[in-house]
Amino acid sequence: MSLEKIFPFLYWFKLVTKDSIKADLMAGLTGAVIVLPQGVAFATIAGLPPEYGLYTAMVTPIVAALFGSSFHLVSGPTTAISIVVFSTISHHAEPGSPEFIALVLTLTFLAGVYQLAFGIARLGSLVNFVSHTVVIGFTAGAAVLIATSQIKHITGIFVPKGETFIHTWVDVVLGIGETNFCLVTIALATLISAILARRFMPKLPNLLIGMLVGSVLALFFKGYTDTIKLVGEIPAHLPPLSHPVFSFETIKALAPEAFAVALLGLIEAVSISRAVATKSNQRINANQEFIGQGMSNIFGSFFSSYAGSGSFTRSGINYEAGAKTPLSAIFAAFSLMLIVLLIAPLTAYLPVAAMGGVILLVAYNLIDFHHIKHTLSFSKSESSILITTFLATLFLELEFAIYLGVLLSLIIFLAKTTTPEIPTLALDGEPDAKGRKLINISKKPLRQCPQLKIIRIDMSIYFGSINHIQNRIAKIVDNERIYHILIVASRVNLIDLSGAEALVAENGRLRLHGGGLYFVGLKSSVYEFAARSNFIKNIGADHFFDSKEQAIRNIYSRLDKAVCSSCNALVFRECD
Repeated sequence: MSLEKIFPFLYWFKLVTKDSIKADLMAGLTGAVIVLPQGVAFATIAGLPPEYGLYTAMVTPIVAALFGSSFHLVSGPTTAISIVVFSTISHHAEPGSPEFIALVLTLTFLAGVYQLAFGIARLGSLVNFVSHTVVIGFTAGAAVLIATSQIKHITGIFVPKGETFIHTWVDVVLGIGETNFCLVTIALATLISAILARRFMPKLPNLLIGMLVGSVLALFFKGYTDTIKLVGEIPAHLPPLSHPVFSFETIKALAPEAFAVALLGLIEAVSISRAVATKSNQRINANQEFIGQGMSNIFGSFFSSYAGSGSFTRSGINYEAGAKTPLSAIFAAFSLMLIVLLIAPLTAYLPVAAMGGVILLVAYNLIDFHHIKHTLSFSKSESSILITTFLATLFLELEFAIYLGVLLSLIIFLAKTTTPEIPTLALDGEPDAKGRKLINISKKPLRQCPQLKIIRIDMSIYFGSINHIQNRIAKIVDNERIYHILIVASRVNLIDLSGAEALVAENGRLRLHGGGLYFVGLKSSVYEFAARSNFIKNIGADHFFDSKEQAIRNIYSRLDKAVCSSCNALVFRECD
């Protein structure tokens, strides 16, 4: 194994030039300014002190950039994972408490171990079997939960800790008369100013502008009310050393929930890196991304960082800002460290209501309205995944919502692979014409031979699909009384032992009626397996053909000539 496989940064280090460093530095500075308010907001969502979001944005992207495969993916705190962390650990400890923080670090470490193990085991292809709609549905549900969690900070209405989605809104409706309009004004001013800044000044950090407006407004209201709570000053220092809790009881309690965090983080990271790679024309190694994400979370858990993953917003901006190599993510992390050391004391003037307004905007941006509309309009199966995951996120445990969405997408995937298309084919054109093609009769009505059925199997023949294939053959035999069946196998990529045994059994049943199964167009790899597994021997070598002309000529000689003498179909050239 080459060193570049173990240390992927050795590969892209060779691509670093004076121009690329300049481009990466500018992209990194842009990313650092953007992640500053996001990091504080995400940590608040996760139930952690604000500085932990910034620590995560300092440590995680460096390790993920060094050991991942994407040139533009920027890792760090994300909204979806933040709310899963809060939902998971709030059952075990009081949010914001030292015990809560220690359990979050343990959760992060375990999630990283899972991710690293998946990467080493080369299970990156597993992400291909999980519909992206799971992430869309989950993040939409998480956005609603996040917005709901901020209502008490924006309105001043008392909502007990740990309330469910429904109970929270019941408390808000019942306490509507207690609304603090100063807090509502601060939150709306923050929200509207951030939206206007993004609309008219897209190059400036709109969330920071919104926070600044909210803070100024809070200073104005301070002389009239003492109900405005402030975030408090963030420590102006770099991520301190920390350590997860390694007791057997803690690991046993958090291991199942860490699996959900790991799974969500991997789906997010690989989906985002592939989305950006379609623009940059880069090939993504999912196994290496798994390793990068796993190492970043393991390493981060010892430097006061909680579970992170790829950020779509920061990764997209990183690419748009002209980043050339993963150095941009590393520059962003170091730039953020410098910014925090300089301006951290200013967060003492940031009102919680303004932070609530920022989080509302973050939550709104999480919802992919275009993808949701497209899914609901064009795919019933994907719509069921979307709606189920969305509702499960709102009303069930978040980790269970992830499992449910993934399980449903796998069930639908398996349902599609176990019911392959098996169209009936017929020859197009007059019997004496040259170069006649086999056409799907559903596209063009054609005459068929009453003794020979030609079908095409459009998927692999394996233990999952063989029952469907056998049912199709049984219908031909029972309903049409046809005992000679030619299978066009040009689209079959695999025949496993279960499939081979079932086809041999079907051929035996057809032989009892004087017929048989015949195959044409087997791919070389499939034919090689069929020969090694004695499939060809058991069926009969004279049932396999290289061309349709050869197959039809051979099978025609086996047909009942008494039936042929009174047949008016005259489908084949041999019929003359």
